[in-house]
Amino acid sequence: GSPVAEEVVQIQKAGVSAVGLTRQLLAFSRKQIIQPTILDLNEVVSHVRVMLRRLIGENIAIALELQPGLSCVKADHGQVEQILMNLAVNARDAMPAGGTLTICTANRVDDSSPNGRGDTAAGHVVLTVSDTGTGMTAEVRGRLFEPFFTTKDVGKGTGLGLATVHGIITGIGGSISVHTEAGAGTSFDVRFPAVPDGETAAPPRPVVAKRGAAETVLVVDDAGSLRELTRRLLERLGYTVLTAGDAKEAFEVFEKEPGIDVMLTDVVMPGESGPELTRRLIELRPSLKVIYMSGYTEDAIVHHGVIQSGIAFLHKPFTSEALEAKLRDVLDGASR
Repeated sequence: GSPVAEEVVQIQKAGVSAVGLTRQLLAFSRKQIIQPTILDLNEVVSHVRVMLRRLIGENIAIALELQPGLSCVKADHGQVEQILMNLAVNARDAMPAGGTLTICTANRVDDSSPNGRGDTAAGHVVLTVSDTGTGMTAEVRGRLFEPFFTTKDVGKGTGLGLATVHGIITGIGGSISVHTEAGAGTSFDVRFPAVPDGETAAPPRPVVAKRGAAETVLVVDDAGSLRELTRRLLERLGYTVLTAGDAKEAFEVFEKEPGIDVMLTDVVMPGESGPELTRRLIELRPSLKVIYMSGYTEDAIVHHGVIQSGIAFLHKPFTSEALEAKLRDVLDGASR
């Protein structure tokens, strides 16, 4: 009912759009921070379906054909969502009058598998996204994965969507192919290397909000506005919050406050970095739990864009829900 409600909604949409575009640029340039885990593509597709419904509109039907017993893949969950969202947007734009978006998963065995046994580990898990849209000409198909190439009107597309998909999947050793014909729809086959048989995705841990909990969080960030926003988010979730603008101030707060349960620290800061600060504080209190947050890839906790094993990390920008989930994950003992 507020007169500024619509403006706030538009600000939020612009922020979400900026995040998406930035991540596409980072993915294309291979500078996106990723956290590969063992995933069940069926679970990812089922989770993303709700978002796809809002994204593509009511005039397009969504059909899922998910193979039971699908092998797992090793990939970053956010990047797999990016692949699905980008392909869905491409399909939506090809069906302005409506149609059907079909998403399929299947195990695909390589012909070269040992002894012809058809070991899943020697093959791929294929994610197929098809539409009943306008299809493409041979000329467009030939330039499909070029960065910034688009057939959309000015302001309607960046030309990065399919280039991003191509960059993500080739970066993990997979591949993508397209089958299309003008007037006869389009189908993308995205092939993920399958992990060895027996490796399964960990079930999602339920997040139990503990509003009003007695835990104390030390937030360390040199950006005052982000530090203040994080403090407000945490206080709304019921945590006691202490803040510091750099490592020196954080060390002073830590010495005065023995009840700090977890430190949420930026990685790159003027002077002493987050990891350097952590090493000093862990010497004083080995039981301290730490969560790093950053938007950079050239970090002390990142190697070739991949978060080092055993480190709790939040990629900026993050939502209140992601913040709470990570805090509970760390405080409840799932990771340091």
